[in-house]
Amino acid sequence: SKKMWWMMGENGGHYCSKKSDDLCGNQESDRVFGISRLCCILRGVDLKSILFLLVIVPMCVLGVYIHGLKISYFLRPLWESPPKPFHDIPHYHHENASMESLCKLHGWGIREYPRRVYDAVLFSTEVELLTIRWKELYPYVTQFVLLESNSTFTGLPKPLVFAGHRDEFKFVEPRLSYGSIGGKFKKGEKNPFYEEAYQRVALDQLLRLAGITDDDLLIMSDVDEIPSRHTINLLRWCDDIPKILHLRLKNYLYSFEFPIDDKSWRASVHRYQTGKTKYAHYRQSDEILADSGWHCSFCFRRISEFVFKMKAYSHYDRVRFVHYLNPKRVQRVICSGEDLFDMIPEEYTFKDIIGKMGPIPHSYSAVHLPAYLLENAENLVDQLMAYACRTSKLMDNTNQTGQRHMATLLERLS
Repeated sequence: SKKMWWMMGENGGHYCSKKSDDLCGNQESDRVFGISRLCCILRGVDLKSILFLLVIVPMCVLGVYIHGLKISYFLRPLWESPPKPFHDIPHYHHENASMESLCKLHGWGIREYPRRVYDAVLFSTEVELLTIRWKELYPYVTQFVLLESNSTFTGLPKPLVFAGHRDEFKFVEPRLSYGSIGGKFKKGEKNPFYEEAYQRVALDQLLRLAGITDDDLLIMSDVDEIPSRHTINLLRWCDDIPKILHLRLKNYLYSFEFPIDDKSWRASVHRYQTGKTKYAHYRQSDEILADSGWHCSFCFRRISEFVFKMKAYSHYDRVRFVHYLNPKRVQRVICSGEDLFDMIPEEYTFKDIIGKMGPIPHSYSAVHLPAYLLENAENLVDQLMAYACRTSKLMDNTNQTGQRHMATLLERLS
């Protein structure tokens, strides 16, 4: 056919510009013709290009797949600006200073009588941390308000843990307003933050049932965000404090042995306003009171609790690989102060990112920690120091090395 003349050689064979290649001559089958075309293409490509296509490109794709989140967070200063800075209010405190003097130092007046205080929390499974929190705040809280759900923010079913441990909290029972709620969404139906918002709205309703009124002091924070008792006492006695005041807390990870920084800001206190105050966990004002307590994130005593929290909380997308949940890996990571999710530090400057990379250094100070934690160090050594029972949780309880290590730590605390 004349239409095919451009594909034919001089003698009717398949055409190829590489005439020095014997395979480019007459061909007797389509199979050989296919091979000849491949050879012709490869003859025009050098070895470096072949290596690039077959080795370098797949390695880059695999690297982005495995470390994509790390790369994204490391480059965060390029694509996200830091939030507006808070206005830091200096925090003055001494146990021997009068309340009138302390209020005056902050630029506030003194009240004739203290405000009532409501402490409201959404509860999941953190029994030990809740105990530390409520023991710390007990002298100054009028009403403890707790709401728990039968599912996590990610839609995983869970038991009503507080209901099962309620007998352990008899010391707050006369002041306790407790509520339970069924999860609204199943796993995968909605973004976890929808379920979290739904539960916070329910907590608003429980607060009203608990009897909160205008100008009462309301503490809004997660269970692991613990205001110091002297901070709450200051705010209930002082007049003219901001209507909404964030609390700057010291950040700890896995236990009070691993201090990170003092940048925790989500905890807040509110002078309650009917119809206006809504329970939330985001930035609501520019005012923040320095050095107001502790935020101990992922501070559990059992490896299973770490695994459950990793699967249950709103950022479950950070569990990119199943092996992240392996109990042996979890134990190794928390004992060395590494990141459970293998993440780059969430900062807004390269200086801060690089400065925080790597394991968290151990702290040997137990000064200015919640009083109940120190008074019950033997029972709460997991929250106080990371190494002790971490090394025995997955091992035989008779492990002599673990026992000697725990004894050493308790001596250090005494």
